[in-house]
Amino acid sequence: MPTDALLDPLVLARIQFAANITFHILFPTISIAMGWVLLFFKLRFNKTGDDKWMQAYGFWVKIFALTFALGVVSGITMSFQFGTNWPGFMMAVGNIAGPLLAYEVLTAFFLEATFLGIMLFGQKKVSNRMHTLATVLVAGGTTLSAFWIIVLNSWMQTPTGFEMINGQAHVTSWLAVIFNPSMPYRLTHMLIASGLTVAFLVAGVSAFQWLKGQRQAAVQAALKTGVFLAAVLIPLQIFVGDMHGLNTLKHQPAKIAAIEGVWHTERGAPLMLFALPNGETRSNDFAIGIPKVASLILTHDLNGEIKGLNEFTEHPPVAKVFWAFRIMAGVGMLMLLASWLAAWQIRRQGEPTPLVSKLLIGMTFSGWVATVAGWYVTEIGRQPWLVHGVLKTADAVSNVPSGMVLSTLVMYLALYVFLLGSYISVVFYMANKAGKATA
Repeated sequence: MPTDALLDPLVLARIQFAANITFHILFPTISIAMGWVLLFFKLRFNKTGDDKWMQAYGFWVKIFALTFALGVVSGITMSFQFGTNWPGFMMAVGNIAGPLLAYEVLTAFFLEATFLGIMLFGQKKVSNRMHTLATVLVAGGTTLSAFWIIVLNSWMQTPTGFEMINGQAHVTSWLAVIFNPSMPYRLTHMLIASGLTVAFLVAGVSAFQWLKGQRQAAVQAALKTGVFLAAVLIPLQIFVGDMHGLNTLKHQPAKIAAIEGVWHTERGAPLMLFALPNGETRSNDFAIGIPKVASLILTHDLNGEIKGLNEFTEHPPVAKVFWAFRIMAGVGMLMLLASWLAAWQIRRQGEPTPLVSKLLIGMTFSGWVATVAGWYVTEIGRQPWLVHGVLKTADAVSNVPSGMVLSTLVMYLALYVFLLGSYISVVFYMANKAGKATA
């Protein structure tokens, strides 16, 4: 990218927001499903009385608290950018975005923040029933939080239930806003993505402990939970992803054309395994594809028609969307392989082999990679629109000087790299320390 283009305030503001959302989404992706895994541990303890479940709970609730804290801090930083970098967004659609963000805080965040303390410190100070209820409320709060955020993001992708008056969106139906056409698919896809992220986190960290000689029943219970949860969720995610793709084809066909690298409208479009999309020639270089499979997946017909990018006066940057989708799908296939192989070994011999354990360790944060890649497909694939068909990204950016945006961007990136490295280090430090404490 030319230097002048890189110093464009719009480009810098987009990069800065992308950096913030990339860092922030890592932590809610864990906390959303981790609450339910903790509830599973708690309910298993209540039913069996086996202390291994509470030992697993005790370790992972600390990871949950650490994750929740980083998610809160990064979320606050991100929200400031609506005012500093994107004032046009709130001016145009603040009547919708504002209440939805407020609902998330009022109905979900306070619930999580209030009862997390009981989960962490109240086990011996409140009744077991109250402690279980606190876990239920925190798990429900994380999911409710995800619900409101996905509602807003989905509405930005497929806006309904409003009318524009003097350049501002006014709600005509909150039900239509909330239950917009893509919301059910995005919400389901995101919740399962969170479940997979947590499943591989739990499996990977537990496999790390296993290889370190920590053969306690609690570690084995957590390892099995992570592996079997992943093995169940990944085929379900593939199915939901297919449904989500069909919904996107209906409402955002240009995004699908970019995902598939389809430049010219065609029937029996091939599924591109590899290609270098070329915007100048409007074709794919070095393309390797499977004939007719893209049409089969998207239309359920080998000769189904897919509109090409040339049909649209404006469309997203193709290469970024094309490759982000393939990274997401590729990691998904690795998840399927790793989880089913580990599940098969555990069912057969009670534990994974050292080689598969190392594979699980390598996949510990694979959920992050898939989630971020999928998020990029969603967000970049919406360009040049901030709110699809309503507000363009270029019309919402502030007039903050590029030097100011660049300086804060560098600061954010340095801080995020440090915090991310620290988080990963602390997780494995706590895992290692847990074994020494019980030795």
